[in-house]
Amino acid sequence: MDPITAGVAMFAGMLALMALRVPIAIAMFIPGAIGYVLLANSAALLNYLKGTAYARFSVYDLSVIPLFLLMGQFAAKGGLSRALFRFASALIGHLRGGMAMAAVLACAAFGSVSGSSVATAATVAQVALPEMKRYRYSGRLSTATLAAGGTLGILIPPSVPLVIYAILAEQNIAKLFAAAFVPGILAAALYMVAIAIYTRLHPASAPDHPRAGWGEVVESGKGVWPVLLIFLVVFGGLYGGVFTPTEGAAVGAASTFMAAILRRELDWENTTECFYGTAAITGMIFMIFLGADMLNSALALSQMPATLADMVTHVGLQPLAVLVGVLLFYVVLGCVMDELAMLMLTIPVLFPALMSLDFHGLEATEKAIWFGILVLCVVEIGLIAPPVGLNVYVINSLAPDVPMAETYRGVVPFLVSDLVRVALLVAFPVLSLGLVRLMQ
Repeated sequence: MDPITAGVAMFAGMLALMALRVPIAIAMFIPGAIGYVLLANSAALLNYLKGTAYARFSVYDLSVIPLFLLMGQFAAKGGLSRALFRFASALIGHLRGGMAMAAVLACAAFGSVSGSSVATAATVAQVALPEMKRYRYSGRLSTATLAAGGTLGILIPPSVPLVIYAILAEQNIAKLFAAAFVPGILAAALYMVAIAIYTRLHPASAPDHPRAGWGEVVESGKGVWPVLLIFLVVFGGLYGGVFTPTEGAAVGAASTFMAAILRRELDWENTTECFYGTAAITGMIFMIFLGADMLNSALALSQMPATLADMVTHVGLQPLAVLVGVLLFYVVLGCVMDELAMLMLTIPVLFPALMSLDFHGLEATEKAIWFGILVLCVVEIGLIAPPVGLNVYVINSLAPDVPMAETYRGVVPFLVSDLVRVALLVAFPVLSLGLVRLMQ
């Protein structure tokens, strides 16, 4: 079989298996294994398989993933989301749409100790949904805000998808975390602007809320000091050179555990659930790694990545036009595919092609970091865009009285703000790279 034809057939086979609801790891592994046999032989496949799992999982940097996941589990079970939302609501809840804005701020703050979009959306929603319902916020605005706000969990560091991108693209995790700060803050700010505009166009969706007294603000503020302290310890130590990202993740997990204990939110049952949840998610991610490695190895045999890189280099389009095409491809793929699997499958194929082009005169490392932030921002869009929108499904399961169609209508202003943000990041790389340059 022609190698390029085999590469296309492997992609088609993977998508077909995904459509049949085969787990994504298996949906990538099976076409990859079949393609490997067709392009080499069965003996070569067995020789590859005997060492691939050890080669992948013996990488020290991978240990940062379960540690950050455990940190997020402790934060979710430790009641930190409730404290964050109470403080944000007391601070700005009296503004038009203030409760929704408070939910966005709570998601942004919780994302700094969670690293997971779904965990952020689900955890904050359990606190914020009843409050917004009590103050007669519309179901459309409430659920859409929490679905969109949850996406901040994978942009504001620590971020598991960003760690995975760093491993795949062989980039410094600390620099990628630094590059994500400004885009993360920009995302939260634009979401709040979208809420402000929407609630002025539709006043009935967000009735007025009485201003909290300063005593209430101060009292609720006492509950957020653990998050601030954990953030300063983890990222202060990371950027101060005190410890590596993996050590920082371990310190963060231990600090979050101690904060939850001091808040008396964790008992033995909740603690074991944190470890079980971390193990389950870690196992899923590592299985996806194996499936992606199998498929990407077969694609490498087909020479598809090299052929694609050569086509991109000689297609004659402006580099920014190629970049926009790639980002649009990610938007479409993100509507039907899990973000972790998408990164593991596409980065080994598309990364070399994009790195061969010139963008704003950036050198190789800056270009790789900038592209990683752009990809992460676009992946966020897939978490709330139809037809899948994983965050929408999660929030809908917590608010079954709100039709899913209503939530999808409600996310439109947030999708518009996402597109504005991506356009700004494409046009002005300094938004992503400013803090990275200060570190050097």
